[in-house]
Amino acid sequence: METNVRLDDQDWLHDAATVQLVKALTPTDGTEAVRFVGGCVRNALLGQPVDDIDLACVHEPDHIISLLQAAGLQAIPTGIAHGTITAIVDNKPFEITTLRADIETDGRRAKVAFTTDWDEDARRRDFTMNAIYARADGTLFDPVGGIADARAGRVRFIGAADARIHEDYLRILRFFRFNARYATGAPDQVGLEACARAAHGLKQLSGERVQAEFLKLLKADRAAEIIHLMLERNLLKDILPQAQSCNRLARLIAIEKNHLFPHDAELRLAAVIENSEAAASTLTERWKLSNALRDRLLSIAQQTDSIACYLSMRETRRALYRMGKRIFLDRLMLTWAADPKTSNDVRWLALRAVAQAWERPTFPLSGRDALAAGVPPGPEVGRVLAEVEDWWMDAEFTEDRFSLIERLKAVVQATIIQG
Repeated sequence: METNVRLDDQDWLHDAATVQLVKALTPTDGTEAVRFVGGCVRNALLGQPVDDIDLACVHEPDHIISLLQAAGLQAIPTGIAHGTITAIVDNKPFEITTLRADIETDGRRAKVAFTTDWDEDARRRDFTMNAIYARADGTLFDPVGGIADARAGRVRFIGAADARIHEDYLRILRFFRFNARYATGAPDQVGLEACARAAHGLKQLSGERVQAEFLKLLKADRAAEIIHLMLERNLLKDILPQAQSCNRLARLIAIEKNHLFPHDAELRLAAVIENSEAAASTLTERWKLSNALRDRLLSIAQQTDSIACYLSMRETRRALYRMGKRIFLDRLMLTWAADPKTSNDVRWLALRAVAQAWERPTFPLSGRDALAAGVPPGPEVGRVLAEVEDWWMDAEFTEDRFSLIERLKAVVQATIIQG
């Protein structure tokens, strides 16, 4: 249904690449063949940043590819079985999906049939705010009442909530993510109850899909509030049993917001799960985490050195050297988030500033120095150097090589020669 609402002053809508793409997909007689849809329309309507531009099109995938290639544009069949083509215009990606209807679903994937009916395409989408379409001139089409819901901060399933969820159980997580990001009040009760009834379906989802959706949820300012609701509804038992409480997450989010720190979804994840190596390892296997995220979570859990806001400068530098800056800062933020005394915030801020400015010094001695001092080749070299390195840290990472060599000789004298 065409509305009298239009998107104005949207740079992406009038960008040369966007105009070129729409022109390539529009028949020579000017018949409308393409509309913008999804996040770009929703966010533009709400005055929020637009990151990705998605389009819906009446042409079938093969024809879309032909039209793009005829216009000299790159076409990538990123999801051709479901009607999705990615066009690259001026190095910008645009996702184009043929209008479609679901004909068979099993909660994880769907078989689709292509259509030319805009309303039919809208009815198969998840939430009303995601089924608002825009012409190239900014005119909005709202077949399911998405404009009113978006403006009211209301995340509402299209049609029967149970049916939408059973088409793809990931929509349970999307329901909570969208509430964390776009809702202004309590979640829609109908949708909430439908999610609770279908919670068993979350077990069917791949770890990769769950991970991607949950990390997006964690980026939202209301993440702690919404995840707490999920815990109350027992919705995380099959996908994130390591989550027990949102208290530390809520405090971490408040710290980030109050001090204008960047949102860190991975660190927020660490704040949600139990602080143990077993919890991190289990989550890594279940969610198929990247090596980098796995190593980060495990490093946080494996560190035994304590961090406190009243550490001396010597203790701080020593801990930084042993942990490394990244893990030290991670553990600092999580320990800060667990500190009930907000009066300590100034101390935590100062400690964080010291850590961020710190540059790791290089231990000046090597195995060659140990051998020259009389240490026999083998494991004893590493043990002696470790003892000297420990002294070097206590000596404030002295750059006096003479003192280091003298200490090395003393250690050798005491433990090698006398032994």
